Amino acid sequence: MTNPNLSPGSIWRLHHGDQEIARLTVTETDMPWTHAKAETLPAFEEFRPVFSEQEQALDADDWERAEVCYTRIHSALTLMLPDGAPVAEFLLRIYDDGTAACRWTD
Repeated sequence: MTNPNLSPGSIWRLHHGDQEIARLTVTETDMPWTHAKAETLPAFEEFRPVFSEQEQALDADDWERAEVCYTRIHSALTLMLPDGAPVAEFLLRIYDDGTAACRWTD
C-alpha cells in the first residue's frame, strides 16, 4: 500500500512556531528521499541563509558546518505531514532553485 503522504501532489508544510513559512509539494519519492517543489512564504526569508549555508556545506563536504545548520533548522522549524501531523525527525534541504528534498521518520 502506498503512503498517501508520499503521493505526487501531496503538500507538506514547514512551520516556525504557528506560522507557515513554506509549502513543499511532493514531486517524487526515491526512498529514503522525498523530493518536492518548494513554495517559500515571506517568513521563510529569516531561514533562507541557513538553508543556503547548509547546501554550501554539503557541496564542500563540510560535515561539521552542515550539522550546525541541521541543528538550527530542526530546533526552530516543524515539518508537517499533509494530514497535519508533525514529523518527529527530519532532514530537510530547501535549495536555491526552488526544489526541496527531505528524509523523515514519524
